[in-house]
Amino acid sequence: MIKVGIIGVGTVGTSVAQILRDNADVISARAGVDISVKSGVVKNLNKDRGLDIIITDNVDDVLEDEEIDIVVELMGGVDEPFEVVKRALKAGKAVVTANKALLAYHRYELQDLAKNIAFEYEASVAGGIPIINALRDGLSANHIESIMGIMNGTCNYMMTEMSNNGVSYDTILKEAQDLGYAEADPSFDVGGFDAAHKLLILASIAYGIDAKPEDILIEGIDKVRSEDIAFAKEFGYVIKLLGIAKKDADEVELRVHACLIKQEEMIAKIDGVMNAISVVGDKVGETLYYGPGAGGDATASAVVANIIDIARSGKSTPMLGFDRPMEGNKLTLKSTDDINSKYYLRINVSDRAGVLAKVTKLFEDNNISVETMLQRPATQTSANLLVSTHIALEKDVQKLMKELESQDFVNLTPVMIRIV
Repeated sequence: MIKVGIIGVGTVGTSVAQILRDNADVISARAGVDISVKSGVVKNLNKDRGLDIIITDNVDDVLEDEEIDIVVELMGGVDEPFEVVKRALKAGKAVVTANKALLAYHRYELQDLAKNIAFEYEASVAGGIPIINALRDGLSANHIESIMGIMNGTCNYMMTEMSNNGVSYDTILKEAQDLGYAEADPSFDVGGFDAAHKLLILASIAYGIDAKPEDILIEGIDKVRSEDIAFAKEFGYVIKLLGIAKKDADEVELRVHACLIKQEEMIAKIDGVMNAISVVGDKVGETLYYGPGAGGDATASAVVANIIDIARSGKSTPMLGFDRPMEGNKLTLKSTDDINSKYYLRINVSDRAGVLAKVTKLFEDNNISVETMLQRPATQTSANLLVSTHIALEKDVQKLMKELESQDFVNLTPVMIRIV
């Protein structure tokens, strides 16, 4: 009998306990051993969770219980879970977590501490999609050339509604909050930080890159408006929030931001709250993983799958899938300044003679070639210039953005979206 302790019996934790109870027959057949939840840790002891397990508000009741073999950490946050997981590993207990923020900051420290103790985290990225095992195990024979994905269902739902139904950003944000897709403070989702945590985990498995969120380019969808949606449609694009990891010689670029993607691309067709991740390997080519990226049952399904894996083997391969330097230890993180892309800009300008020539001159002075330029009326005295560029350097575009903002004929802060 394998006994489990759950630290954080909220929506996902409750679902984990229910799945282990309700599907005990198929789980024991696949694991080769019976698995049950012995106890769970909560903050509020007065709330009835409908579970026949020991409920406590003291983590020591799980961490110091010698009968518990596997600790499931579902607390959320970074610092407190880090201390809890360290204690569990030092006690020799296997760990399963769904905590992407914890891993975004401490994955290498935890791998060093875990060594041969099983540490699994499939649910930390894309909920019920088995992307961790696919990347760490199924594609382990490949050099990974790129990872590109929709990793936040809230943003994808919002962009889908804005694009397909013409809903404004402010309206759809409130609706997402009312539906429970977005928090009261939605910045973690719409600002791109949730997706960035997930991207960093995948990039470590693929490239051995030890980067923190502060080291990479992170932008959200909070500046996308109906004018941008209209431009995208006119030129055959959709707008999605993407996490992108790409190897270029001995450098890896990591970035999260809104993107214009050609409508015919598979990932452009992913709508609603669903997630999808494309992985390109040098031998297998492109593989695409699609499914629910959040939700109690979907996330709990991935947690229970990890528990079953641990029950089968009793230990794991190295947590990130390698125990010696990846790619000859040559790969480094590419500077954000050196990223190159095509770009789309929305510039609100005063509608008067000579302005267009001045804008064009600024592009030219910053070594940026214009591919298309449209002018659309905004008010009686202003217009939106909608511009797409040929491939340019990030540092040149950022310099242009600052120069545009300082001009007396530019009325609002210019908006830029990268084109994939």
